[in-house]
Amino acid sequence: MAKNKQFLFLNHLWDKESGLSGMFVLLFIMHFVLIPIFGSYSSFMVIINVFWMLFLIAGIFSLSKSKKQTIMFTIIPFFFVLFGWISVFRQTPFVLLADIIFTIATFGLLIFLVLKKVLEPGPITGYRVIGSIVVYMILANLWSVIYQFIYEHIPGAFQITLPPFECNTLQANFLYFSYITITTTGYGDIFPLHPFARAMVQIEAIIGVLYPVILIGRLVSDANENNAKKKQKQ
Repeated sequence: MAKNKQFLFLNHLWDKESGLSGMFVLLFIMHFVLIPIFGSYSSFMVIINVFWMLFLIAGIFSLSKSKKQTIMFTIIPFFFVLFGWISVFRQTPFVLLADIIFTIATFGLLIFLVLKKVLEPGPITGYRVIGSIVVYMILANLWSVIYQFIYEHIPGAFQITLPPFECNTLQANFLYFSYITITTTGYGDIFPLHPFARAMVQIEAIIGVLYPVILIGRLVSDANENNAKKKQKQ
């Protein structure tokens, strides 16, 4: 009972299938409104990051099968926050490497938890299809973080012209670049030049092509089949 009282609103997003649509709305607002328009306000972005960290912790508590698993999962966001703060004051190679490793691990954990909710036993519903889209959006967010890390630590890895707007930030630019890469749109305004940067772009493009076909398409098909069976019974 105590577990359900913690982060009550956030637990609701994890406990019920309808919460997957709430995740989608929150991610949509974050990716297409908050980061592009308000990303230059560092204090505002800190609040967003704290919210998503609480969101992840709520997911860990809601979906973990045992206390041991809960502790193991919680270690990842703990080190993510720890090395994130340390990197602000001390940017040694070890700290920067640990920071990006735990950042990627945190995104990976979030993707794992959402997929676990999407693929849990039971009939496939529209909410689960929306949940699979949430994973797609988190993947785009993850790759934007990887691109920004490469840009900041490998000089000349990307050719990019920052638009002259006050709200413009690297985070917003690479989130935009990640979305046009994962959807294979490619406007050509940001170029990967370093071999490692190009390799990451290729991997994201492959995921962007295969993921909708393999998972989202299959879930849509199963959801339609499930709805058809319900209509036949009626």
